[in-house]
Amino acid sequence: MFGNFIFFIIALIIYATYQPVATPRFALGTTFVLFSLLLATYTISVRWYFEKITANIQAGAPLDKMAHRFDAGLKKFAVWALIVFAFELYGLNLPEFSNTIDLFNALPTLEALVFLSLFIIQMIVIWHAAYTARGLLFPGRMTKRAYITGQVSLNLPILLPWLALSALMDIISVLPFDTPRQFLLTPLGQAIYFVGFLLLTAIFAPAMIRILWRCQPLADNPDHRRITALSDRAGVEFAAILQWPLFGGRMLTAGVMGLVSRFRYLFVTDALLQLLTPEEVDSVIAHEIGHVKKKHLLFYLFFLGGYMLLSFSILDLIIYVMVYSRPVTVVMETIGQDRAGATTLLFTLATIVIFLVYFRYIFGFFMRNFERQADTYVYALFNSAVPLISTLKKIAYMSGQSADKPNWHHFSISERIGYLEKCETDRRWVDRQDRKIKKWVAIFTMAMVMVGIVGYQVNFGKMGQRLDQRFFESVLKKEIEKNPGRPELYRALADIYYNLERYSEAIKHYNLALDLSPADAEILNSLAWLYATCDNHALRSPRLALALSKQAVAISPQAHILDTLAESYYVTGKLENAIESARMALLVATENRSYFKDQLRKFRKVADKKNGL
Repeated sequence: MFGNFIFFIIALIIYATYQPVATPRFALGTTFVLFSLLLATYTISVRWYFEKITANIQAGAPLDKMAHRFDAGLKKFAVWALIVFAFELYGLNLPEFSNTIDLFNALPTLEALVFLSLFIIQMIVIWHAAYTARGLLFPGRMTKRAYITGQVSLNLPILLPWLALSALMDIISVLPFDTPRQFLLTPLGQAIYFVGFLLLTAIFAPAMIRILWRCQPLADNPDHRRITALSDRAGVEFAAILQWPLFGGRMLTAGVMGLVSRFRYLFVTDALLQLLTPEEVDSVIAHEIGHVKKKHLLFYLFFLGGYMLLSFSILDLIIYVMVYSRPVTVVMETIGQDRAGATTLLFTLATIVIFLVYFRYIFGFFMRNFERQADTYVYALFNSAVPLISTLKKIAYMSGQSADKPNWHHFSISERIGYLEKCETDRRWVDRQDRKIKKWVAIFTMAMVMVGIVGYQVNFGKMGQRLDQRFFESVLKKEIEKNPGRPELYRALADIYYNLERYSEAIKHYNLALDLSPADAEILNSLAWLYATCDNHALRSPRLALALSKQAVAISPQAHILDTLAESYYVTGKLENAIESARMALLVATENRSYFKDQLRKFRKVADKKNGL
């Protein structure tokens, strides 16, 4: 039921990581034609695939084989919907054609809704084409409208947190207050903003999703009274027990949502109440209560935070590795991708890979085991899980799927039944599952602590600074190979070598820059500062520092350049000249004046000491 969540989140990542380009790849007319052809080809392919399945079923093909092809088609075309969506953004550069729309510029969230709608429409094409084949494969009547609207309403909530976050940022950006914007640009401000938003979303989102899913309170009937009595016995409060019209209420399922009791809801479908016995309904409700009692909803929030921490910590490392990789460079050069575009593309791919690996293998592992723990919670309220076992068998029959088919967030129905049957004969299996979860939560927590330490070093420590410099070194070297006549590239590379304390290479590249632009005051100033202050005293040259800084001041007498001249006079022992240059630097300085005052004070102190004052 939740498999499409992955596809919707990847679509969101594809859009969110898109970076504007200077010029669209194609003209507007050509882009429109290519866009139309792309959508037409995609739509025809989807319809042909599912019409062929429908024809085969009507011709008497084995239903199990057709069901497998049907499921494979849903997944295959969902992947193709993502590929088409990515090409619309990265290949056709569609967002560039919306730059002239003032409303989109003022409200980027509205623009995001428009472009994400493209992906939603492409998913609707799949569900529309698949409807007839689905009706032949799986029992239960459902109108096409109920099927499609059920799919859309079920999956849309996954986009709500990001859209709400984006909308809030839009509001903050148009407010006439600069302080909130400046605070949100700091790492602390971003951390507080995202954590606070995550908590508020987890608390209040269920009330919004209830409206989106068009849920109504369950009538005061025997089912409602029995569910309420069972919840009271377990010590769990719900704000409401809701009738869930998922796929017209035809789906046999239930769910629970909400961290706090005031906004916690229990969802039940009509099919659940109509097709199960009272004992079976109670067992399903006990399963949902188990999620609350075992704090699974809070753990999901914790694991979501783990994903954010992991992405924050290692994404840059992955980008560095990919950029340094020679095969990646060769591929990018082959397809004609520039460095900026390559970095954006690599960032998008790395983000998607981290997301898929984390949710498929880490989050999915805990989801499967939490579902099993919720199954075993039935024993906390009842003496037997036989009604839950019979419910699982009915679900397998009603879905038309094989009971042996697992997915990323549930064990297969056969596996769930098998584990409950083991618990029926030996209740120690219940405790064993509880201990397993405690152990893996502890391992996960320790791993996240280590990831957090690495992330801090990468993003705020010296390790991160050096990685950034290595990264830009690699980029600049490749740019110099392509454009050897640009002095600013040599100067930028020399600045990196200076920060890395590779002073000989810095001197070499400053001189190469000067060969190309001998009257550049900034290059002259940087090389003069290195000769005057280099930590490696063997490379110092006060004479050259003074000569270069004089040239730089003659060209551009800015505060920082006058400061270099003062330092050069200082290291050559000309203290009066140093004081005069420092005074001039302070006079023209418009910012960071405390630094220039300290410099002037330093020179005066040494001069006074020399003069015996």
